Amino acid sequence: MTSVLISGAGVAGPTLAYWLARSGFRPTVVEVAAGLRSSGNPVDVRGPALPVARAMGLMEELREHATLATGMRVVGTDIRLPMARGDEIELARTDLAAVLYRASRDDAEFVFDDTITALHEDRTGVDVSFARGTPRRFDYVIGADGLHSTVRRLAFGPEERFVHHAGLYIATVTLGGAPADPHDVMIYNRPRRLVALHPARGEAGAAFIFRGPALPASEYRDPERQKTIVTTMYRDDGWRVPELLDAVRNTTDLYFDAVSAVRLPRWSTPRVALVGDAASCVSLLGDGSSLAMAGAHTLASALANGGGFAAYEAEHRKLTTPKQRRIALAAGLLVPKTSLGIAVRNTIGRLGTLTRRS
Repeated sequence: MTSVLISGAGVAGPTLAYWLARSGFRPTVVEVAAGLRSSGNPVDVRGPALPVARAMGLMEELREHATLATGMRVVGTDIRLPMARGDEIELARTDLAAVLYRASRDDAEFVFDDTITALHEDRTGVDVSFARGTPRRFDYVIGADGLHSTVRRLAFGPEERFVHHAGLYIATVTLGGAPADPHDVMIYNRPRRLVALHPARGEAGAAFIFRGPALPASEYRDPERQKTIVTTMYRDDGWRVPELLDAVRNTTDLYFDAVSAVRLPRWSTPRVALVGDAASCVSLLGDGSSLAMAGAHTLASALANGGGFAAYEAEHRKLTTPKQRRIALAAGLLVPKTSLGIAVRNTIGRLGTLTRRS
């Protein structure tokens, strides 16, 4: 059987392993973390991911993990936008990854607490070295290892060539208590920054999204430096922000990263390919996970049907390219730069609220 090494046990990796196994491939998934990750922001399973989830028989299990959010309120206004989801499901990214892992683990080899350190590709396969495990050879290697992809760096070049700052940073923290409003996401805006309180599944979480210039990764990789960046940005804000900043100071599990777009002229070499955020990150508004599931299914189908990496890329770029073009617009609506911009955005939201009530 054709062997495929997949780097990353997040969303794209287990989805790809599931579909490759059903087409007669032998998938191995390597994950740098020691186990399934424990934190994660709310993401959506929607659009092109829904038929993939249905075909995997996962819709009922995904709904069991769905968040309780049914609407969105803007603090200090009368705006409430209901979340009319239909079949769409919002859930924590960690829950989505766990569901996908359970669906694929019986048909794929999973190796945790290890990572790829070198790739040597030739005409018939790829020799792979690992940080812990012994070297192995695979017919194909797929990078499903996210925005800061190791496979992309080893096969295509340094990250700075392909990862483009979208002008925003995001930090999230779990608050460890019940939300004040069990069903509404609360949005607090000031020029160039936003705080969102999300009810999740009864345990509130906070997200800080703010504008800032591109910084070298070394400037914000240290956890204490991340906390300083967030608390400095929001130190003069009101509402519940002071208590949320206390949560940031005290947490040991702060997620922090730049909102970025990944753009490559091609996603593959003859034996190595990228999928999910590693290939085409659009890390804003929860689209990334749905695109990752859809891309993994398209890639598995292309390999199974003989179309190869070229067929996968041609098809999946139809979904990712329009999303990437709209990142600036989405950022402008979510985190306006000025008070006037916030007022205009709120006016649009108020009209939407009135339309839904009428």
